[in-house]
Amino acid sequence: MTATTYPILDIFWTMLEFFLFFIWIWLAVMVFGDIFRSHDISGWSKALWVIFIVFLPYLGVFLYLLFRGGSMHERAANQAALQHRASLRYFEHVGSGSSSADQLHKLAELKEKGFLTDSEFEAEKAKILG
Repeated sequence: MTATTYPILDIFWTMLEFFLFFIWIWLAVMVFGDIFRSHDISGWSKALWVIFIVFLPYLGVFLYLLFRGGSMHERAANQAALQHRASLRYFEHVGSGSSSADQLHKLAELKEKGFLTDSEFEAEKAKILG
């Protein structure tokens, strides 16, 4: 009974509409992420792009992709590289098994024993704290 009221072609058409809708959502999220990730445009430009995309979504996204889409991959790759370096630093810090206080204590001992100069001590201290 259902097959006669809702033909198979309509089912495929509905599936295509859902698929395109989810692609559209994904594309809009990627564009918004790129707008806020960009460091080469000012805050006002970001606000104008967001307003443009909110009020004229299809035209706004397509124009954004036209004008700034070529460098979206570069900005995403740079962000991924920054996150990778930060995670490596974190894992090195956690894997070292000593806290910043322990490292500073060891540095102070080396300075007291004369193995480090004042400038070397301050440089290493800045690395540990910063």
